[in-house]
Amino acid sequence: MIKQLLIGIVCSAAVLTFGILIGHFGINKSSNSAPSWVKDVTKDVDESFIEKFLSEVDNIQIQENLRELTKVPHMATTAGDEQTVQFMLKRWQDPETGLDQAWREEYMVYLSFPDPNNPNKVTVVSPSETVLYAAREKEKSYTPDQDDPEVVQPYAAYSPAGHPKGKLVYANQGKPSDYHLLNTTVDLRGTIAITRYGGAGRADKAINGAPYGVIGVLVYTDPLDINDGVMSDLNETYPHSWYLPPSGVERGSFNTHYGDLLTPYLAAKDETYRIPVKDITGIPPIPIQPIGFEDAYKLICELGGEAAPALWQGSFNCIYNFGGPGFKLTSAFNNSDVKLDIFNHEKLKNSSNVMGVIRGSVEPDRYVIYGNHRDSWVHGAIDPSSGTSVMLELTRVLGKMVKQGKWRPRRSIIFGSWGAEEFGLIGSAEYTEQYFTKLSERTVAYINVDIAVFANATLRASGMPSLQNVIFKASKQVDAPGLDSTSVYDNWIQYANRTSPTHGLIPMVGYLSGAGSDYAAFVHYLGITSMDISYTYDRSKTSARIYPAYHTAYDTFDYASKFIDPGFISHQAIARTAGNVLIRLADSLVLPLNCSDYAETLEDYLNTAVTLYEQQLQNRHISMEPIKRAVASFRNAATHLDQVIRSSDLANETPLKVRRINDQLMLLDRAFLDPLAFPEKYAFRHVIWASSSARKPTFPGLADAYAKAESLVESSAWDKVHYHLSVLSQAIEGAAHTLEDVI
Repeated sequence: MIKQLLIGIVCSAAVLTFGILIGHFGINKSSNSAPSWVKDVTKDVDESFIEKFLSEVDNIQIQENLRELTKVPHMATTAGDEQTVQFMLKRWQDPETGLDQAWREEYMVYLSFPDPNNPNKVTVVSPSETVLYAAREKEKSYTPDQDDPEVVQPYAAYSPAGHPKGKLVYANQGKPSDYHLLNTTVDLRGTIAITRYGGAGRADKAINGAPYGVIGVLVYTDPLDINDGVMSDLNETYPHSWYLPPSGVERGSFNTHYGDLLTPYLAAKDETYRIPVKDITGIPPIPIQPIGFEDAYKLICELGGEAAPALWQGSFNCIYNFGGPGFKLTSAFNNSDVKLDIFNHEKLKNSSNVMGVIRGSVEPDRYVIYGNHRDSWVHGAIDPSSGTSVMLELTRVLGKMVKQGKWRPRRSIIFGSWGAEEFGLIGSAEYTEQYFTKLSERTVAYINVDIAVFANATLRASGMPSLQNVIFKASKQVDAPGLDSTSVYDNWIQYANRTSPTHGLIPMVGYLSGAGSDYAAFVHYLGITSMDISYTYDRSKTSARIYPAYHTAYDTFDYASKFIDPGFISHQAIARTAGNVLIRLADSLVLPLNCSDYAETLEDYLNTAVTLYEQQLQNRHISMEPIKRAVASFRNAATHLDQVIRSSDLANETPLKVRRINDQLMLLDRAFLDPLAFPEKYAFRHVIWASSSARKPTFPGLADAYAKAESLVESSAWDKVHYHLSVLSQAIEGAAHTLEDVI
């Protein structure tokens, strides 16, 4: 009995000991092993992956992409455009190098075209209607590209049809000040004005002239503004160099708004409500037509009247006169008129965006968007196919790694190949209107690479100040094209730099304050942190306002490969730099956005505003103290958030803290949106980056309101200045609150 009792006690003790050991090691094991998702959630950007990506970006692949994309002209909604749609889908749906998903988004949009059977004409006609001179209807051919039957005749999209005839005058750049000065010398009623590109928007050259009685407008590119004065195609211009030949004509969209003109603030789907055509604003009220500088030379050098000011003179070997109105008494064109016969017509056409996505592994509901438009005016080798070629190489490299199971980003990456950009940023604008809520709530950043390479000298970048640091970091890791042991960053700082109070000497990053490309809707309408990046030329060596073949029939693969980027190594550098930024935005545990750099820009804007405006505002009893306090609050909040990020071990804290901080960074620019601040500016809501006619490096609404108040007699105009100060103060203060600790 005692023996059985002892055996029982020993067995119980053994079981108890065994249980304790199991419990101990079991607890120890469970305490040291986390669920499998924890490792994914806390993973940061992999620097070795970035190195692998950089090594695989291939300049020859980019070259071949461009060769394919430029085989035929591909103006929006044409057969050539559909050919590029299919090419993009094929690449993005490739089973070995494609994306997770690719599809097309279609919109029914309002476009303007010339009549191929009735070409637009510009002529000089005598009183008896005899044609004394006729401008070219087609650019001169130097390669088979210009002979393609799908090359569209030069025209001004959205110019109304019409047949105005009148005496010619020279109106410089067609700015309001130009017409005002011209009108003090010449009676402009019933005249045709010839203007040069630059200084004012395309449509504005007609919009500004119409109130003075101008009935038609010509526009040309002066060799002074694009060719450094070079004019002869015998040995100076293309095909001998990158300079514009005499017959080259810059096409373009002549409207001041972006997005589909008939469906403002609505996505242009088949059954969407459309405003009456008569209610469209921002388009020329009178006919306008672009011509080459060889024709402009014939017209301008025959003008009579007084000599125009020195600043109005160009490269022609004659004095640019105002016009009598009309031609000199000694001219063969004396007493003759200039006549425009414009046969443009408008159509509703189906335009496609091509979309692709790589789904995120941890935060699939957070989007980094990378976009470039696909449509061109003719072959579009540089604009936009240089950017499309780069985007296709990025997706090839990243898509292959996804397909091979070697990588998947933390956040989702959306790629957009936008349609109908050349007609007014239509594809990207319609996309933001269709997905307004989703994009507003979920988009981390937008990267725009339109013209990837203007030339091969240096990087050029523009964007929100919060992106400055990640652009710098990426550019330091990429070799500058053709330079041994020099990074893109080190080369860039030699061409464009500024001194930062915080960072010292750094490269100059511009601002996205207008609507020059597809970033517009993301910045101004949605308030999404955005950037635009390209390689460009040495501005100390040329005064060209853009690459000379821009929007002409000469922007071809031949032109790009011979004169813009032989070897495509600048394209490769852009692909590496933009791709590096893309990966960091998609993969970093904490978004690489710096609020303190934003604070520095606000302080710069404030200092300029104080210098320019404070004394006059004090005289009118308008205080700038509220905006000073707001900017100081933003600086304090940004400094505090930076400190929170630096002092936190976020990889070992709750994922919700990381998500909260990232949302603060992601949503910062949304805080600067005010839908009522600019009622006269369509779809401009960002109070820091809206376009400005005052051209001052400060807050745009304030600068414009101040300039207008100074020019008017009415004291009530100063109320608008006070209003914009209040809008700014409250927006900046509100943005500061979003960076503070959550309450």
